[in-house]
Amino acid sequence: MPICGPKLSLCGLILSVWGIVQLGLMGIFYYVHSVALAEDLPGVEEPHTPNDLDEFYANIDRGYTQNAFNCWIAALLYIVTLAVSAHQFWANNRSSLSV
Repeated sequence: MPICGPKLSLCGLILSVWGIVQLGLMGIFYYVHSVALAEDLPGVEEPHTPNDLDEFYANIDRGYTQNAFNCWIAALLYIVTLAVSAHQFWANNRSSLSV
């Protein structure tokens, strides 16, 4: 039973594939600690004393790991969206053939 039309389901397919690719790659880049993504790390403040350096590096590692997992979780949600959109696309094509 189609819930959305063929154009919306095709749009959902395209956006889901793009989201999976983009978030998967971003998750990989966060996992390998890409310097280009360092500005997007949560809760990281510059150290004020040399003693704070260990805590600073621990916060950096924690931030990269958390962002990588967040990207991969979002990519998994896009896989669910891809499955729903593919089902709707199939249902719309099936219903248009039987008419």
